[in-house]
Amino acid sequence: MRILFIQETDWLKRNPAQQHHLAEMLALRGHEIHAIDYDLLWRSSKRELFSRRQVFPDVSKIHSGAKITVFRPGILKLPWLEYLSILFSHQKEIKRQLNEFQPDVIVGWSIVNSYLSARLAKEAGIPFVYYWIDVLHRLIPTKALQGIGKLIEKMTLKQSDLVLVINDRLKDFVLGMGAPSGRTRVLRAGVSLEKYDLSLSGESVKKQYGLKSDDIILFFMGWLYHFSGLKEVALELAKVARRDLKLLIVGEGDAYLDLRAIVEKHNLSDRVILTGKKNYEEIPAFIAAADVCLLPAYPREPVMQDIVPIKLYEYMAMQKPVVTTKLPGVMTEFGEGNGVIYVDRPEDVVAKSVEIVECGQARELGRRARSFVERNSWDKITDEFERILEIVVKEKKRTGR
Repeated sequence: MRILFIQETDWLKRNPAQQHHLAEMLALRGHEIHAIDYDLLWRSSKRELFSRRQVFPDVSKIHSGAKITVFRPGILKLPWLEYLSILFSHQKEIKRQLNEFQPDVIVGWSIVNSYLSARLAKEAGIPFVYYWIDVLHRLIPTKALQGIGKLIEKMTLKQSDLVLVINDRLKDFVLGMGAPSGRTRVLRAGVSLEKYDLSLSGESVKKQYGLKSDDIILFFMGWLYHFSGLKEVALELAKVARRDLKLLIVGEGDAYLDLRAIVEKHNLSDRVILTGKKNYEEIPAFIAAADVCLLPAYPREPVMQDIVPIKLYEYMAMQKPVVTTKLPGVMTEFGEGNGVIYVDRPEDVVAKSVEIVECGQARELGRRARSFVERNSWDKITDEFERILEIVVKEKKRTGR
């Protein structure tokens, strides 16, 4: 199959997500994959009024043998106007892909260009699959635009030949948004079990960052949102008079400078380690170095209500217990007794993590975590996704609807 992926974030710089894993796994199976992306981080790059169309051939973030061609339409690099420019430049690129690449199916992971894709796919007589791994309109930084984003999502859901969601909570959400119940199904996140090798000790990471064998290491990775709860965790750590309690954070993002300021103000440089962004290949060793992995996000943060971050599967694949705040989507996904422990507030993860280690529960909780995610290998998830796409393509050809 020829498959066109559509998103409104940076395919090259952002951490691997569901679409990257699926795209590269499908490419390894012989399918031809094109992706249209968006320079989400343009504000932090060189100042210019507009950017020109770019093509990035043979892109791979996870599997070296997988080759994805990424197309980045030009945009106006002016606040607010960048959204309007997407309407024109992305529509032009989608039309170009329909004419030159002639995809068998389009899979959208976004708001504006997914709406454009759904409409243009219908005109071209090919299926459009809308894949939800997040409630995207809640992530729009300008709150005044979130209502418009939600309206566009609703229109796209109704036009989609199939709606896929990453968990049960999101399924309920999109059904409430008007997604067709008979054409909405769950396809969960996956994990590369072979990459998360349980024989990894994490000793190289500990040595690199001066961590001792008897330290209690709490770990977080990913984009550092202000609502991620990490600032609260760091401040709570400052209250605990234990030099052996360490917080290891891998990632970059909005809260990075605030975290660095907390570290400096409270003299935590030897207890809170900010590594910055790391390559995907390095991540298993970092998780291996941890005793407990964290997801301390604000439990009432709207963005976090219906999602299950893929990092949780990766923590669990390395046989690590996870301490998280009571996020509805996460609680629905993992329930009780599967290596995930819930607390009320971000600050509470510190005491709970120490309790898990000192009471000797970490090993058993980690074993349960690994057992839970073993059913979610990327091979199995890709098998199902491949079958789904083949069925929707055949159905579209058969009925023309």
